[in-house]
Amino acid sequence: MAQITAKAVNDLRIKMGVGLMDCKRALVEADGDEEKAIKILREKGLATAAKKLARIAAEGIVESYIHMGGKIGVLLEVNCETDFVAKTDAFKLLVHNIAMHIAAANPAYLNRDEVPADVIEKEKEIIRAQALNEGKKEQFVDKIIEGRINKFYKENCLMEQQYMLDPDMTIEQIVTEAIAKIGEKITVRRYTRYAMGEGLEKRQDNFAEEVMSQMA
Repeated sequence: MAQITAKAVNDLRIKMGVGLMDCKRALVEADGDEEKAIKILREKGLATAAKKLARIAAEGIVESYIHMGGKIGVLLEVNCETDFVAKTDAFKLLVHNIAMHIAAANPAYLNRDEVPADVIEKEKEIIRAQALNEGKKEQFVDKIIEGRINKFYKENCLMEQQYMLDPDMTIEQIVTEAIAKIGEKITVRRYTRYAMGEGLEKRQDNFAEEVMSQMA
């Protein structure tokens, strides 16, 4: 068995933001392999996070993010369980990064439950017509509709969008990881995004690219 040094334990604690004993146990289980230990901690953390989802989150903060030059503004409410956590740097950074993501990605809905039924029905009609026009057989159309509707959710619902700072993760996944690290239920409750001159006829700017350049 590999020798587990205090430095290895502390390095893992800094990376994962969990207790020293949890880090040591993970390293022992992984026989000193840090990558395996990280995977172990994440798996255990996500399982713990799932149990916290039934708890009440009534504290939190409202974050405002204004894009440079005042072109885009976002107001975002994210809830947690205690005022103590709401004041921590980790929680504030999470909320700020989600607000920046909203500014760049412009999600139309918070989650799929907020998408009106008539919007989905209209999308299904369009997809069905497209599939038949493409020569797809009728027996395969329903499966095509299901796949493209799921793609619609991923593109338009905040919680299912790929996180701008880490495209391998969705917003829902980064929130779940934050729950595992912080130890409290966290809920993205609501947001509003404003774009300067929205609804007026004007030159089209690529706001997403501008916001992404700032995030980088």
